[in-house]
Amino acid sequence: MSFLTLDLNLLRVFDAVMTEQNLTRAAGHLAMTQPAVSNAIKRLRESLGDELLIRTAYGVKPTPRAEAMWPSVRAALASMEAAVMPETFDVSKAQATFRMAMADATAAYWLPSLMRSIEREAPGVNIRMVPLTTREPRPLLLRGDIDLAVGFFPGVAAQLSYEVGSPIRHERLYSGEYVCVMRKTHPLAKAKLDIDAYCKANHLLVSFSGRAHGLVDEALAQLGRERRILLTVNQFFTAGRVVANSDLVTVLPKHLMVATGMTDALVWRELPFAMPAVHLDMLWHERDGRSPAHRWLRQNLESMAANAQPKPEKKVA
Repeated sequence: MSFLTLDLNLLRVFDAVMTEQNLTRAAGHLAMTQPAVSNAIKRLRESLGDELLIRTAYGVKPTPRAEAMWPSVRAALASMEAAVMPETFDVSKAQATFRMAMADATAAYWLPSLMRSIEREAPGVNIRMVPLTTREPRPLLLRGDIDLAVGFFPGVAAQLSYEVGSPIRHERLYSGEYVCVMRKTHPLAKAKLDIDAYCKANHLLVSFSGRAHGLVDEALAQLGRERRILLTVNQFFTAGRVVANSDLVTVLPKHLMVATGMTDALVWRELPFAMPAVHLDMLWHERDGRSPAHRWLRQNLESMAANAQPKPEKKVA
């Protein structure tokens, strides 16, 4: 195979299929038919002498050769696009709608600032919130159901850091800590919280799945301890209302206490055992990576995270 005889249009198709991991979605992105995309990939396979993409039940899986060559192809195409289509983007005139997925507390914490920024700088930008009922937003991004996901996704960012060929991009926005939250007049608010008192209390767990086991239970298990989870809920706002009006205690990211709407009735105490940090990550699909409007949205969230100064209820002395 000679590079001089290679049809460079095939590399555009290859890039789209690698980005989407699906022939049909790639065809839609390229404004081509699915058979035309399949034929282009077939021609590229024949030129390179490699299968490149193997069909699976969920789309296509790249071969090692495809994974190795994609970064160079992606960079070359981006360079050519920048050369022939200089970027011009006026955010004040931009017309765009973004579908974002966040848990209720994350949305309550970040959306007010984002809306002020949009009203001030980008009156033509709209936001559509999509319910996030799982800690795994990648399927939503891969299907194109959302444009951006923001939240705590345990293990996802770490996996993406070493996963070769994934079209999902990520950035860490914020790192915080977990605290034990209770009503101000709770008996445990009167003294330093120890692990015996903590384990004897009745607990509320915020669980999207309804499963009565979480990161706290894993940490307690390592110490040979356990707790009773009397109630699970799937919203932080609900958690705040219940804890403020009962003897239940819960564990929340400290910066999200404000999202419960009950900070005047709640206090937090340090946990009597070690817990990993809680991270807020932003995930998006490679297909949107170079969009000026999408980049403006991400930069706004980055700026908000850099300037975030959470002020939850002060701990009782």
